[in-house]
Amino acid sequence: MKFSYFQERAIARKGKAEVNARLPKVVEREELTERDDAYYLAEITRGIFRAGFVWRIIDNKWKDFEQAFSGFVPLYWQQVPPERLEQLADDARIVRNWQKIETVPRNARMIVEAAEEHGSFGQFLASWPSSDQAGLLDYFKVNGARLAGATAQHFLRRVGWDGFVLSTDVVTALKNHNLMDASPTSKRGLRQAQQAFNQWHEDTGLPYSHLSRIVSMSVDAAAPERKPKRT
Repeated sequence: MKFSYFQERAIARKGKAEVNARLPKVVEREELTERDDAYYLAEITRGIFRAGFVWRIIDNKWKDFEQAFSGFVPLYWQQVPPERLEQLADDARIVRNWQKIETVPRNARMIVEAAEEHGSFGQFLASWPSSDQAGLLDYFKVNGARLAGATAQHFLRRVGWDGFVLSTDVVTALKNHNLMDASPTSKRGLRQAQQAFNQWHEDTGLPYSHLSRIVSMSVDAAAPERKPKRT
């Protein structure tokens, strides 16, 4: 399936100006490397607390989160004393979800270990190619905490790493055109999505995040489109 089909449908549904306005920002690799590791631990944690919750509430309280977590310095949080975590479970400045609070040390260790090998977590991200986002998502799932599924994809999107997000709309579009027949959270489903986006990127030169957003605007998941008839 050529990408022009999805692009034309997105423009027909939203208009060219609206499509362009909704395209995510993709940052240069240099910008990924310039950010400190605390920024990445904070953004990972923000995504984890947002999951299954009202995003606006987390965002409105985020300055309080940063104060409560003392700036999210990974070297500290990777070996934080248990009593420090227990204090956070009673801290009214944050959403007191113990399962999410206890993800911080493990994700801090993931960041520190990647930084030890690559120089910084930003350099680790910058060195990982978008053509193997499925591999990066598997890395997060294995080495991090609560980073399976969409949480890691949205984290990458927020920090400007160039990748796809398998939203309900995107998955619907891929399945409608037989580009995915597995669960989007499975290794098979991720590889199928990767294959489709790699081909579209090669054909168009567009960033993966733009391809993903355009596909999402080409279909309404609540009312699946009909497959075009073959002629």
